[in-house]
Amino acid sequence: MRPTTNLLLTLITISIFPFFTNGTLQPQHQHAHGGGCNPDERAALLSFKEGITSNNTNLLASWKGQDCCRWRGVSCCNQTGHVIKLHLRNPNVTLDAYGYDHACASASALFGEISPSLLSLKHLKHLDLSMNCLLGPNSQIPHLLGSMGNLRYLNLSGIPFTGRVPSHLGNLSKMQYLDLGQAGDYSDMYSMDITWLTKLPFLKFLGMSGVNLSGIADWPHTLNMIPPLRVIDLSYCLLDSANQSLLHLNLTKLEKLDLSWNFFKHSLGSGWFWKVTSLKYLHLEWNLLFGKFPDTLGNMTYLRVLDISYNGNPDMMMTGNIKKLCSLEILDLSGNRINGDIESLFVESLPQCTRKNLQKLDLSYNNFTGTLPNIVSDFSKLSILSLSNNNLVGPIPAQLGNLTCLTSLDLFWNHLNGSIPPELGALTTLTSLDLSMNDLTGSIPAELGNLRYLSELCLSDNNITAPIPPELMNSTSLTHLDLSSNHLNGSVPTEIGSLNNLIYIGVCIVCILPDGSSVSTWASAAENQCT
Repeated sequence: MRPTTNLLLTLITISIFPFFTNGTLQPQHQHAHGGGCNPDERAALLSFKEGITSNNTNLLASWKGQDCCRWRGVSCCNQTGHVIKLHLRNPNVTLDAYGYDHACASASALFGEISPSLLSLKHLKHLDLSMNCLLGPNSQIPHLLGSMGNLRYLNLSGIPFTGRVPSHLGNLSKMQYLDLGQAGDYSDMYSMDITWLTKLPFLKFLGMSGVNLSGIADWPHTLNMIPPLRVIDLSYCLLDSANQSLLHLNLTKLEKLDLSWNFFKHSLGSGWFWKVTSLKYLHLEWNLLFGKFPDTLGNMTYLRVLDISYNGNPDMMMTGNIKKLCSLEILDLSGNRINGDIESLFVESLPQCTRKNLQKLDLSYNNFTGTLPNIVSDFSKLSILSLSNNNLVGPIPAQLGNLTCLTSLDLFWNHLNGSIPPELGALTTLTSLDLSMNDLTGSIPAELGNLRYLSELCLSDNNITAPIPPELMNSTSLTHLDLSSNHLNGSVPTEIGSLNNLIYIGVCIVCILPDGSSVSTWASAAENQCT
């Protein structure tokens, strides 16, 4: 799962998932029937445990004694004592250098196989084995799961299975939540036919991220036959089009659609998804969509998240139809090389009604020109603002200091000039500030030392002069500090030794000697730089 989606995941969890965690699916350890768990079900769980070859975090250490309803991850029905829930998700997922999850590289994962003994849990409604390494002898999804007909919830996400997705999962006719996804990456699983999904008439959540569906052309028609769907994640599925025609839309309850990282090589406006006016979260990033937004975008008034980043689509102009999107909280159009004036965008294109709602605005890696307007400070809830790698000129507005919710401010790789506003020292929740690769002059404001939570400060490749202010060393959370390629003078403050969290430091000081000559001193603690 991609790490930049924490805010999004929080929003989704709050607004979409409550129906998967209520009622009988909650842990129940007290039994009105007066006994412990069913002996046959206890034996089935112990047989499952025998199929676990590695349990480094002792996730199953409590699996002893007669009452299996008190074992970790096991929940029983309050009235009958039957096991209804088995929740053994890996609690400590390992992320690689790119932020992806790899279950079999995690020391906290369960290793082994999914035992056929689970078939004895006739009353099981909820099975979550996600983010573990339960591949068994052939690394394929066990066919036995298609016989667990009472299941409502099945989460196998992050288990790196291979081979064909078994179609007899369609026998699970009570299923509401099905996640086979591979956590933000391509996998070795595939399916040539997903019509079996239509046998799941109660399905609300479908996650097949990373499953190769490249041979399926009519996938929207299949999904359109499952009206209860509220979440569809088909990212990284190698789909080649989303411009199929749906004469009648049945997906009127759909709230989240993720089609990112596919190969859509058609016009943006021809997508069938623009008809789904109930959508709150729409992800189309890293495709090859081209052309303008359709007029129907203006009908999607429930949209909270719109991410169409990295399509390389310069024609994706911010037209008037976006002005009705008053619910927007996240707008990401980065990586499209969009042309336009940045002031017109803030003043005319972005809906005024979002100025108190928008939390993330990413327009980086485009071709916006002009001067950043003072009105940007009206977007008072912004937590992330990224305008990096554009062609912006002029000074950094002092009014940015009014955006007190900001945690990340990225303006690097523009042509901004003037001095760094000391008002940025009021952004006390800021964790990342990158102003590198501009034409900034003057000194480093001592007020930046007020940013106690700042972990990354990058001011490299500017024309900043004067000594490094010792107050800057009050930012004790710094892990990356890059002031290189400037015209700093004086000495490095001795207080730098108190920055115990530093991973990278890049500082080049030009010292002027009494005879007028100069000598450079360089301090560096790592090779990787902020940008």
